[in-house]
Amino acid sequence: MSIRVMSLRARFRVAAVTAALALSFLPAGQASAADVNNAKNAGFESGLSNWTCSANSGTTVSSPVHGGSTALKATPAGQDNARCTQAVAVKPNSTYTLSAWVQGGYTYLGATGTGTTDVSTWTPDSTAWQQLSTTFTTGGSTTSVTVYTHGWYGQAAYYADDVSVYGPDGGGGTDPSPTIPGAPGGLSVSGTTSSSVSLAWNTVSGATGYNVYRDGTKVTAVTGTSATVTGLAASTSYSFQVTATNAAGESPKSAAVTGTTNTPTGPGPALPKHAVTGYWQNFNNGAAVQKLADVQSQYDIIAVAFADATSTPGAVTFNLDSAGLGGYTVDQFKADIRAKQSAGKKVIVSVGGERGTVAVNDAASAANFANSVYALMQTYGFDGVDIDLENGLNATYMTQALRSLSAKAGSSLIITMAPQTIDMQSTSNAYFQTALNVKDILTVVNMQYYNSGSMLGCDGKVYSQGSVDFLTALACIQLEGGLAPSQVGLGLPASTRAAGSGYVSPSVVNSALDCLTKGTSCGTFKPSRTHPDLRGAMTWSTNWDATAGNAWSSAVGPHVHGLP
Repeated sequence: MSIRVMSLRARFRVAAVTAALALSFLPAGQASAADVNNAKNAGFESGLSNWTCSANSGTTVSSPVHGGSTALKATPAGQDNARCTQAVAVKPNSTYTLSAWVQGGYTYLGATGTGTTDVSTWTPDSTAWQQLSTTFTTGGSTTSVTVYTHGWYGQAAYYADDVSVYGPDGGGGTDPSPTIPGAPGGLSVSGTTSSSVSLAWNTVSGATGYNVYRDGTKVTAVTGTSATVTGLAASTSYSFQVTATNAAGESPKSAAVTGTTNTPTGPGPALPKHAVTGYWQNFNNGAAVQKLADVQSQYDIIAVAFADATSTPGAVTFNLDSAGLGGYTVDQFKADIRAKQSAGKKVIVSVGGERGTVAVNDAASAANFANSVYALMQTYGFDGVDIDLENGLNATYMTQALRSLSAKAGSSLIITMAPQTIDMQSTSNAYFQTALNVKDILTVVNMQYYNSGSMLGCDGKVYSQGSVDFLTALACIQLEGGLAPSQVGLGLPASTRAAGSGYVSPSVVNSALDCLTKGTSCGTFKPSRTHPDLRGAMTWSTNWDATAGNAWSSAVGPHVHGLP
């Protein structure tokens, strides 16, 4: 949290070059009975036949693959972005759905020569297969378009598989149309809260998505093999089924399973509508040394930084730095937690940080994480946990871990997150996915608007760090991407010494808050609507704030608490 490693700068520079590319990931349209996949060798089962890759950047590999036995691997090098193309025969005045499954480094998918508006879409790097999809319409005399994939300069190799250009038969396609997939198997309940049921099932060959049914009614559609159904009544049983889908249609429903929501075990989080979060340093790095009792009264959530990894995968512990904090004892620390809670504050333990090495990447480590965090809550009285994993996060297993923790701790659990800006650029990113996966039990995401460089806003334009526009246009991505306004906070350094870059004066923070909640004090970026329920702001750290004479909390705190 304090000063970030700048190894991601190359990724941030990509944003400035790719600003013109659309951020939206459009769902594939349903094909009609006469539609076909007009792409040839769409699954790369015949090597690179029908494909041309720049600078010999492409090859076929047997792993990883999305379908069949091979996939494309293309590696950018120097000034080459590993562009692989195919000329696809199409019909004039027709609409086509272009899609591909990708993983690896930055990956782009698009079509040129459409005769109307050329299209493209992209995704940041990903460790799992995900589908890119967009649509285009051909011009009145267009009989061929060029479809392409490519990576980006200085980024890792990307993989692509199962490319499709579905629409009217242009006369050149050789790949068969898809068939309706079979019904999913292995449906099970993977977790419950008082208001949600989490489900998981087996992968279905040929499926591109899945529909989830509750008591016979479709409630959500997903691309992966898990989903959480929210908004349920406590202590109530529900029946769930799942179907598999692709361009050919929808499978029969799976066997039904019953999920029963939990009985609430305690009161919900008693936080103000608008809250201020501050990180408290359990170490001395030159900032003012504080006991918890010294933390400024403007902070509603105090995140104790940081829990430590143990030799058990996924498990964490907490070691108070008594020596570095002037002899602060564990008993004093626990008493100060209770005193802050009596004053209406929440005290949580933060996991991660710049040098954090906690890894939750399988079911066992997810269980270890949940069990160990809950044990710390029992030992010290923490109200919850903050996820600040800056060196990678697995959405599937962190979701499992947080749901398991929620089942143990009950509805009063506080869960906060502090992703970096790159982590929240797209809903396909693991951090964003995790936040959406646990939306029903998530308190707030305080993204770090610093140590990042220029980034894309929700309007596809590039904004420079340190401006009102940077804060509002990037917050817009989260607000438009599925998080509730009450789950979005603005994370900023408390002083110039608290971060490598990105410090802004408290007045800029307050202007961004006013822009997002009231539509006033905006820069050049104007949100399409206001979000009066925006949660508030966060800072690193209460210690650096104290070092600077409490300038940050004295200005931002009252402003947050005075929002509509």
